Amino acid sequence: MLIRQFEYLVALARERHFARAALACHVSQPALSAGIRKLETELGVPIVRRGHRFEGFTPEGERVLHWATRILAERDHLAAEVGTVREGRIGTLSIGVLPEAAAAFGQVAALFGARHPRVMLSARSMGPAEIQRGLAEGALDCGTVRTPLDPARSRGRAVLYRERPVLLTADSSRFADRAVVAWDELAHVPLCRLLPDPLWPRVADAVAAATGEEPAVRAEVDSLPALYEHLARGGGCAVLTHAWLGPGGVPGELRTVPLSEPAEPTGVGLAIAERHPEPLLAAELAAFARSVPLQRRLDAVLPRSDEDAAAPGLVPEPRASSPN
Repeated sequence: MLIRQFEYLVALARERHFARAALACHVSQPALSAGIRKLETELGVPIVRRGHRFEGFTPEGERVLHWATRILAERDHLAAEVGTVREGRIGTLSIGVLPEAAAAFGQVAALFGARHPRVMLSARSMGPAEIQRGLAEGALDCGTVRTPLDPARSRGRAVLYRERPVLLTADSSRFADRAVVAWDELAHVPLCRLLPDPLWPRVADAVAAATGEEPAVRAEVDSLPALYEHLARGGGCAVLTHAWLGPGGVPGELRTVPLSEPAEPTGVGLAIAERHPEPLLAAELAAFARSVPLQRRLDAVLPRSDEDAAAPGLVPEPRASSPN
């Protein structure tokens, strides 16, 4: 088996079309098809379901594809680490980033990139499950994950920041001048939900536990500009973590108000793929992240009066009883 045959297979999985896969690999379509057929012969199993066009992979082919992806990833990691040892910090760092952590992590990535200009940072927005799968399969070198702040429970992850829930509201609303808002005050308050937000189930549970009613969601939007516009025009309030807001804060016609009743604090950390040897560039990024005062930068979007109020943690756990 040749690495090139694995490259053909992975390209076919990505492109879902023989001609486009051949183009991506810079070979002719007959050469790509012959390479995959030779791989099938060597392994003694059918890999591709063929018809007039590409129809997918056989069950055996799915397993071969899984291993091909891992082998190519390990090949790339080997080349990157040899280059790092030989020439200093150089190579590509593949990173999965939670959508709600993108603005915050971007600050760390920009500083790291300025320090190591020969390192290519390939950061993609992903959900938690996709990040975990990418770390396990070797497709990612590292990724942002939600983690306890307690070092004994964070499993060695580099904690980037503590999440703080805030109420985003128009400056003309009844909450605008408050130092802190309690969760039970959100009963009957029209809410706008930002998508995607994996923290929303905990928000909904917390509101329900505090008020005895489900949150009154009146709108859903899929971007911060749309959320800002909706709230500025009297579209209610929104609950989200302050890392969404970025260093610039919110437009002048909106206000950010901390929410009360902290639960056990948790945050967002940087997890490194568990490979041996450990990815050098990912370890370097994690060490660098610990030196960045990211928490202070993120907390700057909160009103000054928050320093004298009860410091909010994550969305509080539901207080309603639940079965063990």
